[in-house]
Amino acid sequence: MTSRERFLAACRCMPTDRRPVWLMRQAGRYLPEYRALKQKHSFVEMVKTPALAAEVTLQPLRRFALDAAILFSDILVVPEALGQPYHFREEGGIAMDYALDSPEKINRLDGKNAAERLAYQADALRLVRKEMGDEKALLGFAGSPWTLAAYMVEGGSPAEQPKVAKLAKSNPALFDALMQKLARAVAECLNQQIAAGADAVQIFDSWAAMCPNENYSAWSLRWIREVIAALPPKTPVILFAKGMAQHAPALTATGAAVLSLDTSVDVAAFRKSYGTIATQGNLDPELLNGEPALVRETTKKLLEQISGPGHIVNLGHGVTPQAKIECVAALVDTVVETPCT
Repeated sequence: MTSRERFLAACRCMPTDRRPVWLMRQAGRYLPEYRALKQKHSFVEMVKTPALAAEVTLQPLRRFALDAAILFSDILVVPEALGQPYHFREEGGIAMDYALDSPEKINRLDGKNAAERLAYQADALRLVRKEMGDEKALLGFAGSPWTLAAYMVEGGSPAEQPKVAKLAKSNPALFDALMQKLARAVAECLNQQIAAGADAVQIFDSWAAMCPNENYSAWSLRWIREVIAALPPKTPVILFAKGMAQHAPALTATGAAVLSLDTSVDVAAFRKSYGTIATQGNLDPELLNGEPALVRETTKKLLEQISGPGHIVNLGHGVTPQAKIECVAALVDTVVETPCT
């Protein structure tokens, strides 16, 4: 099987010769070639320049036997396309250029032609596909409406008690208006990525755990369902709802083909309980900061625990800047060397 065939078969819970592997945020500061580019270009410049985004997307595949490439981009490009730019603070962290702290600002968000403003993503995907060919799978992604709204209403990374939750409680109609704009823009963004060659897409509900449990279905999953319903039905959607594995039945009901599991989840137990949906994850990203021998041992244990088709080996979150190249190689090589049993 090609890597692409293997990856897509796993998304559909079909048997494969071995487990496919890719890593969330697999490009980044742990790679010297990325750091060299970063000395010449800002993060946002690399995201918005198709040739640079394609180069960064391909860098990990030149080093490691990964089965998929994921577009180098950022979830906050969607708010920017709606008229709310973002930037990085000098002291670290993300900031929106302004917070959505009034009805007027929310109403001013312009969803018309949002996909056109994100055309650089499609251009980058086409460049990646041209260089990569059809051997590997190609992934696109976007943030969930809830996670994007958390940044937008807060004006940056949300606090423990996010302002978006206060908005949802105090002004449900205004909250719904914001979420409708976001769901439509996210769907347009992902559809454009798929049309440009993405084999699968991932939706990151990274701030899912900040949504009260009793409101999670209405405030987040409802809008994820709308996004997925607007995509081509045969395109696998991977859903990452960090810290929300307890909502597995509702997550499965969104229409996602794959549930990406964070580090807190017992993946073997989860698959026994919810064996009808493919899974992804859930190695600890901190593992890659240690020693290759421990990476191999831990990865082998994970592979031994997983029975049946439909699992993609990945981390429970993104690769950290402190990750060691030899540890990433040990993880990928261990998966490649281990046939499915």
